[in-house]
Amino acid sequence: MGPGMVPIEHVLVLAGLLFVIGLFGLMLRRNIIFMLMALEVMLNSAALAFVAAGARWGQPDGQVIFMFILAIAAAEVSVGLGLVLQMRRQLRSLDMNDAIRLRG
Repeated sequence: MGPGMVPIEHVLVLAGLLFVIGLFGLMLRRNIIFMLMALEVMLNSAALAFVAAGARWGQPDGQVIFMFILAIAAAEVSVGLGLVLQMRRQLRSLDMNDAIRLRG
């Protein structure tokens, strides 16, 4: 390992901590905006783990998976914001407990 290199264990611990923070944010918050942000934190932590693993083994697979995760995150944001706008327009609230009334 050269100078300035971060051990993969440290990166994986950071990715795990970010994933747990995102999971707690997803479970504990009821506002849909915060839930979407927690989901983004979880996706980014998985991307960090893939990039670290790819760098460790000298393979570009981690960066390829990172590109897929970026595409999934962009699709999730576009669909999620569309849902947020519809929910705000119809319910005047962003609380997920109020979303039960959206059943048709």
